[in-house]
Amino acid sequence: MRDSSPVPPRAAQLSRRAALGLAAALPLAAASPASAATPVIGGERLARADVQVRGATGLPKRLTARSWLVADHQSGEVLASYHAHTHLAPASTLKMLFADTVLKNFERTERHRVTDADLADIPAGSSMVGVKPGITYTVEQLCLGVFLRSGNDAVHVLSHMNGGLARTIAQMQAKAQDLQALDTHVVSPDGFDHKGQVSSAYDLTLFARHGLADADFRAYCHTKTANFPAGGKKTFQIQNTDRLLTGAWGVPTYDGLIGVKNGYTSNAGNTFTGAATRGGRTLLVTVMHPKSGGSGVYEETAALLDWGFKEGAKARSVGTLVDPLSEGGASAAPTGKAAKAAAGAPATAADGGGSSSWGLVGGAGGAVALLAGGAYAWRRRRRVVGDEVEAPEGRQERQDGQDDGQERHQG
Repeated sequence: MRDSSPVPPRAAQLSRRAALGLAAALPLAAASPASAATPVIGGERLARADVQVRGATGLPKRLTARSWLVADHQSGEVLASYHAHTHLAPASTLKMLFADTVLKNFERTERHRVTDADLADIPAGSSMVGVKPGITYTVEQLCLGVFLRSGNDAVHVLSHMNGGLARTIAQMQAKAQDLQALDTHVVSPDGFDHKGQVSSAYDLTLFARHGLADADFRAYCHTKTANFPAGGKKTFQIQNTDRLLTGAWGVPTYDGLIGVKNGYTSNAGNTFTGAATRGGRTLLVTVMHPKSGGSGVYEETAALLDWGFKEGAKARSVGTLVDPLSEGGASAAPTGKAAKAAAGAPATAADGGGSSSWGLVGGAGGAVALLAGGAYAWRRRRRVVGDEVEAPEGRQERQDGQDDGQERHQG
């Protein structure tokens, strides 16, 4: 059973502005381009500016994405990449990190009656699943709203259930640090565009790989349609906005696709991380900000998956998806004098040209502890063995989930 300890009053009273401000204030070590003192997470080749591939040919010729990566899910080997560590706005793909962080904190059957306060701090222009105050939802229904419709309303309700926005943001940043996703700076739990909120193709792939080890995460991201409460005994159907999974908007479904998560904002563009299994092998592909709008991000993902299952079988590793520190992963973060020298450097959102790695150092741990205050008992994650089975704050932007060929959601 989930610990029923009351939420600390101070945390519960934090406004959205305060929550975002506290998150943005988390000290980040903005290391300059990788060097011997600041090793590149996953291998030094991943910091190079050109396409990285060894032992294989035939990569798709018309890739327009600013960053992409292909990796083997089981071994963690990076088979090919381009600007893997470039800092870009993640949009709703950041919800993978949200799920990695909060799913373990609740039982699927846990119920919550939504209040006006739960929905008071959702950014204008967000994608919504249709959560309404006064209706009681299960955690499973809210999670389906997150994965299928990229609902920021569902994210905010779950965040409030988790102790508030500030607490959830702090936990997400701490989770990113544990996963060694050091390119990621979390400002909002839903992925809605905010100044300084960035991630990378490498980090998004880490989030997906970690999430797919959880049975609930895997089930949610693979669900095509679901019935969502509308009050009383009424429901309405929601459909997953992942076009490679559903075949929406004329995009062919991808044979063997598992999920994982798409994202779009009018400021950030399209982002997608997909996973598929063929012939007993599972591949992960992340594509960030292709020039082509609409379905381009899915087309480029499918092309990279095709390459990975064919020519990629000959590829030799150009890097590695590292293991979480909590699961025995070796730390590649700067230590000692290098960490102290990096601390205090201002954190800035990349414009596409950077390939540095960020890490939480010094006072960040204290900030996380301060924001996280209160005692909660976390349950062990449910795992699946093997490989079977989307602007600056205040700007109103469209985000995933729309029915006009783009997705409506700042996140």
